[in-house]
Amino acid sequence: MEIDQHPLTYLLHQNNWTATQYLARLSTVHERLGYGAIPPDRKRITRWTRHGTTPEPSAQKAMAVLHNIPQSEVADRPWPAWLSLACMGPRDLLHARWTPQAAIELLDHAAAVGGLMDRQGMDRRGFVIVAGLAPVLAQAATAPLAPARTTGSRIGASVPALFEQSLAILRRQDDQFGSGQVHASARAQLALITKQLKTASYTEATGRRLYAAAAEAARICAWTAYDSGQHALAEEHYLVALRAAASSGDPVVTANTLAFWAIMRYSTADANGAVDLVNGALGYTRQIGSARMEAMLLARLARAHAHAGDSQAAAHAQNAAMAAYDRARDQDTAADPDCVYWLNLGEIRMLQGSCSLNLGRPKEAISHFEGASAGLSTADTYREDEYPRGAAIYLAREAEARIALDDLDGAIDTAHRAVDHMGGITSARSTSTLADLRSKFTARREVPIVREFLESTAYVGAA
Repeated sequence: MEIDQHPLTYLLHQNNWTATQYLARLSTVHERLGYGAIPPDRKRITRWTRHGTTPEPSAQKAMAVLHNIPQSEVADRPWPAWLSLACMGPRDLLHARWTPQAAIELLDHAAAVGGLMDRQGMDRRGFVIVAGLAPVLAQAATAPLAPARTTGSRIGASVPALFEQSLAILRRQDDQFGSGQVHASARAQLALITKQLKTASYTEATGRRLYAAAAEAARICAWTAYDSGQHALAEEHYLVALRAAASSGDPVVTANTLAFWAIMRYSTADANGAVDLVNGALGYTRQIGSARMEAMLLARLARAHAHAGDSQAAAHAQNAAMAAYDRARDQDTAADPDCVYWLNLGEIRMLQGSCSLNLGRPKEAISHFEGASAGLSTADTYREDEYPRGAAIYLAREAEARIALDDLDGAIDTAHRAVDHMGGITSARSTSTLADLRSKFTARREVPIVREFLESTAYVGAA
């Protein structure tokens, strides 16, 4: 990752291109952009890499296109600094040392370019980057913490505090608007934070808060990518987030990153990997000291076990989650991390219902789904209007359970409520959930209320 040579020299070597071959590739792009051919003079490469000659603007634009670098980065960074963004590959993400400097480089790339897989031509929907999670968790646990930085304009604790406030807003905007509208904002925040990490001077404490903020920004990028159906991009961002979290030494952002990563893993046929991730997160609960966050992690562990088909382990985790939540009632909520603002008893019961559905217990699932609001206090009731995307997904699951019990009237009523919550939300995950629900109704199309629902929601299946 840390290259000592000129970025263009590095790229030629990594791709086994001669100067003439590279110029031929570059000339093709240059012509396509309307700038004409570039003469195949190999000395041009020498001038660019050894003699300090800056390529003309049109050549730089063509290089950016060739290497999948946004033109905005060419404008914002001097030559050849912007070309360094092309020097990073998937191997760097997986095998770079777990150091603060490597974390900064990966954060910078994630903010500027997005994913490493783009230029590799891989399918983001199906490609999973990290095959073995145990080594990753071990490296994260032993990574060195970030030191102070002594060069650059001095910043204090107020700067990371501003980023923390912005990230808290982004988390809540995602609840209301969905991933499609939040991902770009999260990347913009990541870019701002990373710029401070790279250019400012700060104390050790301030620097670690900046790394924690960068980790949370990358975590939001990962979550919104996953919710948009881009699983490989999400995996990349989760790994970058974990690297930054490890440099920060912040147990909250580390545990939260692992918990959200687990959601993607158990939802994409890797329940055992999800169990490993949540167990890793639970190792930080003593440092965190929040029973509410412990309850969240245990509820996620139950979901992972349910996806794995282990009913006994799922029940044990569910009971532990409820016990932790009971303890949380005696704690001041102001002491809880902001990242668990969404957790209450109703949410836990929704997660329990989801577990029961995974385990083939539809009657039990409905009992939990209904129990998320029935007879609970205002503080404990699941808040559908505050979390429309989550409500749509949970209601779709309840409708699925009712189909399994042949309660078509109840299933249709619940399904309509799910669709109503979709207005204004851009989320491939919730749209896919509703499309799957429609497919389950298809077998009962001869029933008038089912046929009417399928006809009125045809746009969901086409989304």
